Amino acid sequence: MSVLNTESIQVKVIAVLQDMIADWELDDINEIDAETKLMEDFAFESLEVVQFVVCLGKEFERRNLPFQNLFKHDGDYVDKIKVKEVVGFLNKNISI
Repeated sequence: MSVLNTESIQVKVIAVLQDMIADWELDDINEIDAETKLMEDFAFESLEVVQFVVCLGKEFERRNLPFQNLFKHDGDYVDKIKVKEVVGFLNKNISI
């Protein structure tokens, strides 16, 4: 596995998202970047979140990453997650 830095992680996360939404009819999304909001911009619901987590696990060849730390806070579902937060989470957790 090659060395991953924040930029390369972001490229991979954006590629996963582009793959996921390729067939969706999203008129408002021109470009995915660090500020793109998963729930707001893509209308992600629990099923899409699970699909995204599985795709990221495959992309980074890691299982059992603690995604609950990203998507839940104090037992509540977090509904405002940006691409940069996913990238930061992965940057912190894939090197463990």
